[in-house]
Amino acid sequence: MLKLIERLGPVEASAASDTLTLPFELRIRGRLKAQSDSGQELGLFLDRGPVLRSGEGLKAASGEVVRVCAAVEPVVTARVSTGLPLARLAYHLGNRHVQLALGEDEKGAWVRFPPDHVLEELAVLLGAELEHHEDTFDPEPGAYNQIGGGGHSHGHSHGHGHSHDHAHDHSHGHGHSHDHAHDHSHDHEHHHAH
Repeated sequence: MLKLIERLGPVEASAASDTLTLPFELRIRGRLKAQSDSGQELGLFLDRGPVLRSGEGLKAASGEVVRVCAAVEPVVTARVSTGLPLARLAYHLGNRHVQLALGEDEKGAWVRFPPDHVLEELAVLLGAELEHHEDTFDPEPGAYNQIGGGGHSHGHSHGHGHSHDHAHDHSHGHGHSHDHAHDHSHDHEHHHAH
């Protein structure tokens, strides 16, 4: 078994002796037994860290390099007009603390996530058109991975906690006034029925 112990970041295909194609749910795990695309037994022994991204190299104790590829899997791609609607869509979906991939193609910008009926309803509510299809899912890396190099794991958890709380308080205040306006007509009907 080839023991993969080090993350190399993005590598050229030519630098790798083998590839490992994984769906998103397996690319979030640091420890994993898997088979490479050529049928070689692999063991991942990595620090818990950011999601393994498509094109990233993993180095074995023996010096060999295996390149990670994102598998094609069921995804939902949501499209809405660019500008405020797109910002709003990404904000509200992001507030659910799910991984989102963001991108752009000839048809415009999109937000992509694994199939989830709650998120799909929310996206439709925010005016998005949904496409259910199969594609790679390579979520947006957290901003904290790109800020400052020193003390990776430290920066990681710190940045995370930070943005976490922030978004949370935010949506709280938001959700509140939202529900308020929402429930209004509701209550009315209620009294009526009474």
